[in-house]
Amino acid sequence: MVWRVLSDVIFSRYIKPDSTVVDVGAGYCEFINAVCASKKYAVDLNPETVAHAASDVTVITGDCRRMTDFKENSVDIVFSSNFLEHLPSKQIITEMLSESQRILRKGGKIILMGPNIRFLADIYWDFYDHTIPLSDRSISEALLLTGFSIEKVVPKFLPYTTKTSMPINETFLRLYLCIPMLRMLFGKQFLIIGQKAC
Repeated sequence: MVWRVLSDVIFSRYIKPDSTVVDVGAGYCEFINAVCASKKYAVDLNPETVAHAASDVTVITGDCRRMTDFKENSVDIVFSSNFLEHLPSKQIITEMLSESQRILRKGGKIILMGPNIRFLADIYWDFYDHTIPLSDRSISEALLLTGFSIEKVVPKFLPYTTKTSMPINETFLRLYLCIPMLRMLFGKQFLIIGQKAC
């Protein structure tokens, strides 16, 4: 439900029905299953990702640094959520961003989400598999260094986790996304949108 609402309220502004979308570090395919696009791809090293993909999603089991299934200038949107902080090094993040730059069409966009250490310093490392401290500022810098322009930065977008004892319904989530003050109070993850030069 969460990703369907996010797709409807936020990401549909950037992802059109005729778009080609690549979800890097797709995991359980929650995002890529929810979006409306003509061509949808999930890239992940984990071979179990295919078990979670919808029938209209093509799963590519491979390295985010070498997405050789895609030609240059062939993709409209590269998306990645809660993935970069798990990578072994900043160098690999740089290589992933450079590879995204290669496959994106001119004017194509990269949409990145993740926990913002600026607002999570006390609990960021509570996840054992977090390896790199990242913020909206550091990711924005990385995008600029790899040739992207910055279209949008939301330092406080979503709460750190949606796994709470309180049920989250669709109406509440839509309200949250439409009221900036709520995001300022509860947001702990960044949303950054970069663009490849036209």
